[in-house]
Amino acid sequence: MTSALWFLLVGGLLLARGLTASILKRLPVTPAIIYLAVGLLVGPTVLNVFHFNPLKESALLEVLTEVAVLISLFSAGIKMPVPVSLARWRPPILLATVSMAVSVGLVAAFAWYLLGLPLGAGILLGAILAPTDPVLATDVQIRHPGDRDQLRFTLTCEAGMNDGSAFPFVMLGLGLLGLHELGEFSLHWVLVDVLWATLAGIAIGVVSGAALGHLGWKLRSVPNEHTLMDDFLGLGLIGVVYGLSVLVGAWGFLAVFFAAVALRQTELKLAAAGQSSQDRPQAGRLELEAENACPDNEPPPTVSGGSLVFKEHLERLSELMLVLLIGGTLFLDSWSWRAVGLALFLFMVARPVSVMASLLLTRTSWPMRGMVGWFGVRGIGSLYYLMYAIQHGLPEDLAMELIQLTLIAVSLSILAHGTSVKPLMSRFWGYRKPLPK
Repeated sequence: MTSALWFLLVGGLLLARGLTASILKRLPVTPAIIYLAVGLLVGPTVLNVFHFNPLKESALLEVLTEVAVLISLFSAGIKMPVPVSLARWRPPILLATVSMAVSVGLVAAFAWYLLGLPLGAGILLGAILAPTDPVLATDVQIRHPGDRDQLRFTLTCEAGMNDGSAFPFVMLGLGLLGLHELGEFSLHWVLVDVLWATLAGIAIGVVSGAALGHLGWKLRSVPNEHTLMDDFLGLGLIGVVYGLSVLVGAWGFLAVFFAAVALRQTELKLAAAGQSSQDRPQAGRLELEAENACPDNEPPPTVSGGSLVFKEHLERLSELMLVLLIGGTLFLDSWSWRAVGLALFLFMVARPVSVMASLLLTRTSWPMRGMVGWFGVRGIGSLYYLMYAIQHGLPEDLAMELIQLTLIAVSLSILAHGTSVKPLMSRFWGYRKPLPK
């Protein structure tokens, strides 16, 4: 497929998406299904006008998926409610840790016993498929910073954290395959890949986000009303935080998510404190202002709020291009029983069981546990981890096997979750509860 045809296809889809935005909102399916269908139509499955080879283009696809995930993580972090509390964050933290470990273990066992893959490859496959996706799961995520829906918050917060918490399992799988140093008794993996990389990533994100929040607030409060370019500041924060994390061996995905959370919280707390000191200072005012902060009543402009719309547009563009590429990689024989069986096991067994195990001792309602257990959307994050593993020396035959298994799981997730999200979210309305204070 020539570059002219590629531009024509992407441009046509962008025009159609822009002109039919209101129509797509009323459809019972998500836009990702339409992108996937177009990719399948022009790809080897039907017309064979376009074929994208993820093995040969793994370096390019790694960069594209990396950027898409980073932008989506930043957008998710900005939407987190303020302030942070253990009552709110406990379920998603458990989902990003306990559920992650259980899901990786179940998929690894399935791959080892039923697919005949080596243990290291099974753990790697589990780590690739375990994290839920912040890019394709927009219909079940928080819609704006003032959204206090508990289900949406839980899914958004989990997706923000588990794209980073999956990395230690990726490195464990690569280590068992002889492609990464684990150390004696896996001590290097525990100390460096689990503890240091995780804690350092969170620390870098929190410090950087809070620092930018204070700096932006200070510059805007000067008498001459200093003008800031919020879009550039948001992108710059992503680049600085991620680059610094990679340099020190920390998980950059976690760093970017927590940088956005810290930026948003810092700005809203400064706004609430300023209003409280001017109007009616009283205990609890800061929390009240932060709770009620939304795009309609938010006092002054903020870096987080100003950059959110731009990031969401980039997120939609990356979703269109990457899902289109997914459709352009698949052949008819890609839909093997091995791949479809793994995807069904992931959706019907591994995800629900891991969610129930992690939320067992919480006060989360059973209807919400069921919804969280079903909406474990897989997508661009899984593609990134797969390309990351290929770039770190995965053998070609094993890489081809994991590519097929991953792409079918992602495609079926787009279809299954994309067709069920609107009716299920509508039915769940009566069971919804706001976030605990």
